[in-house]
Amino acid sequence: MSSEPKSFFLTSELHRYLVEHGTPPDPVQQELIAETAKLGGIAAMQIAPEQGAFMTMLTRLIRVRRAIEIGTFTGYSALCIARGLADDGRLLCCDVSEEWTSIGRRYWERDGLADRIELRLGPALDTLRSLPAEPEFDLAFIDADKQNYPHYYDEVLTRLRPNGVVLVDNVLWGGRVLDPNADDADTRAIRAFNDRVASDDRVDTVMLPLGDGITIARKRD
Repeated sequence: MSSEPKSFFLTSELHRYLVEHGTPPDPVQQELIAETAKLGGIAAMQIAPEQGAFMTMLTRLIRVRRAIEIGTFTGYSALCIARGLADDGRLLCCDVSEEWTSIGRRYWERDGLADRIELRLGPALDTLRSLPAEPEFDLAFIDADKQNYPHYYDEVLTRLRPNGVVLVDNVLWGGRVLDPNADDADTRAIRAFNDRVASDDRVDTVMLPLGDGITIARKRD
């Protein structure tokens, strides 16, 4: 397991302690983490192991049958969500990269989860807008290009059942959300998105310092 935490406020030692005192990555997950690490710096796009454990637990707790993921990368988050699905549950993954998702496919197969996961390659907004505008999903996870976060969020929320949950990654953006010297497009997008969700009367929200920050938004009845 990589010793480098995604949480910018955690030391490597404290991160290791945190993971070891939860449900740690099993051998399949550890191998996926290791293979992703070989990609170099881009591997930072993978969610943290403690975040994966949280997502599996949350998926089980709210008894998710239908889930959707925007941004799959090498498939770790999809693996974690699929493990928590009900026996007849299904996860729809949206991504643009055949190269990265092909890694995930191998691990989904190894874990016996391939029949629960549908991968659609192409722009996620196109995929979302092709779906019925009806509340069919119990859980959504957004972890893709930051400037499209508001669009993904709106499309997903329309298709989320009442009391369903949206998870949004990277909302602390390595602490740059509060850095007055950070003025790049992605940082501005994250700040604006966070402000928008915090004032959205369609949802109840909490922002957690998990990984690089994750917002949980529950769609109100």
